[in-house]
Amino acid sequence: MNIRTLDDIEIRNKRVAIRVDLNVPLNGTEVANDERIRAILPTLKLCRDRGAEVVLLSHLGRPDGAQDSRFSLQPVATRLSQLLDLPVKLVAEWRATYLNSGLSKRVRPGEISILENVRFESGEKKNDQELGREFASIGEIYVMDAFGTAHRAHASTNAAIECAEVACAGPLLIQEIQTIERALKDPKRPLIAVIGGSKISGKLEVLHHLSKLADSILVGGGMANTFLLAHGHQLGQSLVEPDLAGEARSIASAAKVPLPVDVMTSNGISSSSIATLRRCKDVHQHETIVDIGPNTARMYASMIRKAATVLWNGPMGVFEFDQFGEGTRVVAEAIADTSAMTIAGGGDTIAALDRNGLRSEIDYVSTGGGAFLNLVEGKELPSLTALEKHASRTLAVD
Repeated sequence: MNIRTLDDIEIRNKRVAIRVDLNVPLNGTEVANDERIRAILPTLKLCRDRGAEVVLLSHLGRPDGAQDSRFSLQPVATRLSQLLDLPVKLVAEWRATYLNSGLSKRVRPGEISILENVRFESGEKKNDQELGREFASIGEIYVMDAFGTAHRAHASTNAAIECAEVACAGPLLIQEIQTIERALKDPKRPLIAVIGGSKISGKLEVLHHLSKLADSILVGGGMANTFLLAHGHQLGQSLVEPDLAGEARSIASAAKVPLPVDVMTSNGISSSSIATLRRCKDVHQHETIVDIGPNTARMYASMIRKAATVLWNGPMGVFEFDQFGEGTRVVAEAIADTSAMTIAGGGDTIAALDRNGLRSEIDYVSTGGGAFLNLVEGKELPSLTALEKHASRTLAVD
């Protein structure tokens, strides 16, 4: 990657604006899971140790360009303050503070502030250049350290980099990209890809790419139903995409894709619904597939334990309910137990790890979902492209 990093830039006595990913789940006005907040702590320590003032930018939820107290970053500021044991101020009127005030030129080394949700700005998701210029003007240096949003061309993740006088990548972004690319470009084999989720359409290109790269692809969740349909199974009321049955056959012909041999079904999906074990060929017309079955889970686990590299994205079923979560649990435990290099990414994947207390057993848990899949697919990340162009422009000037 031909991009600049924080190690390339002098930040002492300067204000550094850092785009981070603090899109965390909330329980009312409290942070329900602070892993993404903890993930940025090394970046903050580095900046404070080097004598910089830090202003953080992030989104939270989908407020769609309007002020909405439900999506305020105040709970995040509160939790970050607790983790750092120092005051972290939430700045709602950030233009007045950083752009239109005499105080904007006064740098306070060691201080950390957070802008209010950038998605309160109508131009954020539109990648508005003027908004990007304002974000870039907050500090003397603009740092992109939000891997989880690096696949979005938004004002704070793209236009701000383009408009910044000095822009670079943060250590978390670099670590994410290097770890995932290293596993994909030169993996120890066999490489097993475990791919779940609701629809094959959402991960079609990922599956095609992995069919050329992985030694085996283990499918679960709703997407497995389309593979089953492609092989002639009747699936009752299960989520399925008939138009993509041909794509499923194409993927299966290019890679080893063992089909589930049994599934768990139900007449409903709720905490009180009952799960019933069926062979794949015996699913009743009124039933819905909600998980892989125990024989399938054991088959997958056996393959995972023999792997040298495991890449996991997506649960095996409706893991949020215990009676439908056994397949995901067995697969997650196998990934945790294997001696292989293990990489997991995606919100539901991380939630499944947390639900089963296994996050710490995985070698690398990515903070990204869509960005993680884009890297696996081989797509360019808009933020990374902007950083590369900025670095080239800077070198040309120098």
